[in-house]
Amino acid sequence: QVQLVESGGGLVQAGGSLRLSCAASGSIFSINTMGWFRQAPGKQRDLVALITSSGITNYADSVKGRFTISRDNAKNTMYLQMNSLKPEDTAIYYCHAATTRQLYWGQGTQVTVSS
Repeated sequence: QVQLVESGGGLVQAGGSLRLSCAASGSIFSINTMGWFRQAPGKQRDLVALITSSGITNYADSVKGRFTISRDNAKNTMYLQMNSLKPEDTAIYYCHAATTRQLYWGQGTQVTVSS
């Protein structure tokens, strides 16, 4: 089992920055890929960014050049640095971890960007 706990969400003005953190615990040795997804009200949950255990990253087109995903394996923590935030980035952001057998999700953290 893997437990994921997000932190760092909040309210920010357009153009501002936030950094989200996701602390992993449990069977962390089994984690391959980690990532961030987001879900706005009335919309489906969409991929924001992924990072593999070897550090390869992938981003949604809508956040390329503004968001940076990183992973500190020594601290068992993943981060999402979000710069130049836009109102359309407003959503609940979920941490995600994948092993060979199962997918895990955090409880989510709200990010609200005011115009």
